[in-house]
Amino acid sequence: MFNDQTFEERFSFRLTRMNVIITLLSLGIVFIIITFFIIAYTPIREYIPGYPTIDQKKELYRLNLTADSMLNNIRQKEQYLQNIRNIIENNDALFEQPDEPGKGNLKDITEIRKSAEDSLLRAEFESSEKYNLYFTEPQQIKNSSRSSIRSFNFFRPINGIITAKFNSDKRHYGTDIAASHNETVGATLDGTVIYADWTLETGHVIALQHKSNLVSVYKHCSVLLKKQGELAKVGDPIAISGESGELTTGPHLHFELWYNGSAIDPEEYIIFN
Repeated sequence: MFNDQTFEERFSFRLTRMNVIITLLSLGIVFIIITFFIIAYTPIREYIPGYPTIDQKKELYRLNLTADSMLNNIRQKEQYLQNIRNIIENNDALFEQPDEPGKGNLKDITEIRKSAEDSLLRAEFESSEKYNLYFTEPQQIKNSSRSSIRSFNFFRPINGIITAKFNSDKRHYGTDIAASHNETVGATLDGTVIYADWTLETGHVIALQHKSNLVSVYKHCSVLLKKQGELAKVGDPIAISGESGELTTGPHLHFELWYNGSAIDPEEYIIFN
């Protein structure tokens, strides 16, 4: 290279086959590095076919979590149904520990110990109107209109002998039916579970809401087979009989019927013996 005015030599280089190859290789490596950084750290990579976007990665992650949750839910339902079969067949119901998959363990509710504060809180809660029902005078109970439920075909919840009858004067708003341990308790009518929990005085309790503003309550159960919000057909197993709770004198079922917020005598509608 020369100066146009003075023809002085400014720069000179000699082309050889090796120089050309090295130069081309160097330029190729530089362009490859630049292209890599552009694709890896700029949004241009989203225009490359087959390269996932951020939203697609988030959606894929969400779908993986959903699929995993569905599989876990299916396993739990299968175990739940198998436990119901075991209970009905008088076999031990095994409960799988979440932190140790594959290992069974018998859930013993007798090992649960509650503090004095917890007992006081439970007693206060149980005394409140948790069913949004109210007690009425005996005469009001007798005079309440019940013609709409006399045509119902009530299912006997359990087989046994009546040991204590309905007596509103003594605030005994149900019928006690003596039964052996592990007897199946069935739903007296089609309904929805509105309460399924443990209480200090009456143990495991389950209550069903039926049509015509009728509610059935089952107390002192040893195991509950339905959860709140689940549906139950007439005769479906909803619990296992027992003697849970402090207010019990032996294995029996305390069964109550409530119509329009008033307790009614179950023996007027159900033949127990």
